Amino acid sequence: MTEDMVLQIGEDALFLIVSLAAPLLLSALFVGLVVGVLQAVTQIQEQTLSFIPKLMALVVALILMGPWLLQRWITFTRDLFMQIPSLIG
Repeated sequence: MTEDMVLQIGEDALFLIVSLAAPLLLSALFVGLVVGVLQAVTQIQEQTLSFIPKLMALVVALILMGPWLLQRWITFTRDLFMQIPSLIG
């Protein structure tokens, strides 16, 4: 196993982590922005008000994107296991 192989596997893993986290983080960001604007307009400054909408948005995003996210994760893991013989030898 060379340094290039290790770096490639690490790069692929980091890209996978970012692509798995992005849909969930972006949905929470969008909902937080909308709730923040609504709080500014209505002058309601309750810090806990944005927690439940963000949580609901994360659940909805996970339900909608879950199969795709899981498929990406399974594909990466399967490819990594298939590479084991070439990485050892």
